[in-house]
Amino acid sequence: HSSPDESEDQDLISGFLRIVDKFFCALYWYFIILNSSGLGYPDFGSFDCVKDSSSVVEWAQSSEDNPHRPIDHQLSYETEWDMINAVSFRRKVHSHGDGGSNHANDRNKWAFSFNVCDLRSITVKCEGWSCITFRLKDGTALPAIHFHQGGSTAFLDSLRKLVQINESPDDENVLIVSTYSRAFSQSFENLLDDTNYGFVQVCDLQGGIILVTFHELSFDKFKKDPYTTTLGGFSKVTNYLFDAFRVPELEYHQRPAEEVADLLGEIIPGLEINQQEEPGFEVITRLDLGPRPEVQRRGPVAMEEWAKYQDSEGRITNVPHLKDVIFKGGLCHAVRREAWKFLLGYFPWNSTHEERKLLQKRKTDEYFRMKLQWKSVSEEQEKRNSRLRDYRSLIEKDVNRTDRNNKFYEGLDNPGLILLHDILMTYCMFDFDLGYVQGMSDLLSPILFVMENEVDAFWCFVSFMDEMHENFEEQMQGMKTQLVQLSTLLRLLALAFWNYLEAQDSGYLYFCFRWLLIRFKRELHFQDVLRLWEVMWTRLPCQNFHLLVCCAILDSEKQKIMDRKYGFNEILKHINELSMKLDIEEILIKSEAICMQIKNCKDLPHSVSEILGLNTVTEPSAALETSEYGILESPQTSPRSTHRQDHVISNGHSHLKESTHNGCKVAFIS
Repeated sequence: HSSPDESEDQDLISGFLRIVDKFFCALYWYFIILNSSGLGYPDFGSFDCVKDSSSVVEWAQSSEDNPHRPIDHQLSYETEWDMINAVSFRRKVHSHGDGGSNHANDRNKWAFSFNVCDLRSITVKCEGWSCITFRLKDGTALPAIHFHQGGSTAFLDSLRKLVQINESPDDENVLIVSTYSRAFSQSFENLLDDTNYGFVQVCDLQGGIILVTFHELSFDKFKKDPYTTTLGGFSKVTNYLFDAFRVPELEYHQRPAEEVADLLGEIIPGLEINQQEEPGFEVITRLDLGPRPEVQRRGPVAMEEWAKYQDSEGRITNVPHLKDVIFKGGLCHAVRREAWKFLLGYFPWNSTHEERKLLQKRKTDEYFRMKLQWKSVSEEQEKRNSRLRDYRSLIEKDVNRTDRNNKFYEGLDNPGLILLHDILMTYCMFDFDLGYVQGMSDLLSPILFVMENEVDAFWCFVSFMDEMHENFEEQMQGMKTQLVQLSTLLRLLALAFWNYLEAQDSGYLYFCFRWLLIRFKRELHFQDVLRLWEVMWTRLPCQNFHLLVCCAILDSEKQKIMDRKYGFNEILKHINELSMKLDIEEILIKSEAICMQIKNCKDLPHSVSEILGLNTVTEPSAALETSEYGILESPQTSPRSTHRQDHVISNGHSHLKESTHNGCKVAFIS
């Protein structure tokens, strides 16, 4: 009510009371938000999604009166699929770059929000209708909320799922809210919901006490190594129990190799560690790599510069040089929507404007046919399809946690979340064998953010998944291979540090697992992720450049880790806490410098050359062009590779292994 007095001429301020979950610092926090009508989270048609000054979009939904209304004229062929394409985008022009409202809303003063953990009590009165008053721990009493049309009971029931609410012994109208710890509990439940990790249960007790119970067989292992056991699910929970369960330094001892192998085997399902030395293992001795060269980066490629690389028909010219400048400086946000389609292989570099329009139309039809497959599954059918049910459940769970602090995905019933869900469900139809695995939503989110189009985002995501596919397979062969390769590179670059990690049972570099799995998505700020990915998609200056990015980060932290004599647990904790504290430009400079330093080494071990692709001999061709880094590329081919043929050829005293890759024949000399 506009006035606490029950005067007849007062205004009734209508609005919505919501409980919103936000993912901050590896915890789910809950907020109660009151929005007056017309504020906060309006319908799809008026939802403004502001990303930055270069790109302001408006969510739009097909009208019931005119379901085939074209929203984006450039993609008018999508109107044929409007029956299952409820959400689309359209540009909205604002007089201010930030996309904000040009006029103040007088009713905004009635809106409020607060963290549930700050709530002390709730007063409930009945005056012909229910009236609720929130009182915070600092003594603040918020304006009374009147439920003229009911709903107070449902709201309190929802709140009881998050916090413990008890009646006050002194006043039956007052409900006392216990100390908030539900977010902590839920984070553990989310982290350990897999059967492999179901050994811990966190309960809330009145008075703010947190009770942690363990299965009998798992307690000793958790007490010794809390990080080892809990970080198995992407390190979603910061180690709040580290200090409580930390074993004194005197109790640390060198673990047998068998114990470490068993430990990591439990953390990474499917990981089998061969404790015997591999046949043909290459011993890397300390090498003089020489001085690390200085590297300079440039500014991002702007729209005007991008246009200079296109001919009159839209073909991209001088592709190797263009990739060089993208690697050196990245892209302006306005260029990304078009350039990423080329970098990811969705558009061929030598395609014309007309060819790309035909390609998009064909890909749109293909996408919506796959989308219709799962959209048309009835509830009865889904009851008999456990695989589809499981995919849908996991996708819905992950989508609601993905980048919710980004304006593109924040808020209730955000259409961006609908698109994330639909694209991931359609990918399950595209790749039945893989389906959906936790973490894939992290890879899709930045692509959808840039593309602002469901179909384009899907096919760019498909291209990215071609590269990342092995990371998510059941045997996780891609992850195993990358961890071994990273260990080999680190042993070359920082032998003393590598030996130190070995002594601390950290030589398997498991603390880099999340970096590799989702390409630093959880380690960097969102805009920095965009920069890093587009740089890596150039495939310059060498193969597996992302491994050198890992080496660059570890190179910056190695002295601190060794000087402070961090042990197994402390190393995991320290690396985990680097999240959102990394400078992407510094990392890229150091990564490139490391690459150049390795290339200048004369006696480079064969294993290192093979990892970075420095020992390849490629047949020259008129269709191939050489970039600044000496990599032969064909503008005719996409970065995706789905077919590979190997032939072994005898050539005198050496052996050549010839592979057909991306249309180029590459001979590996051993």
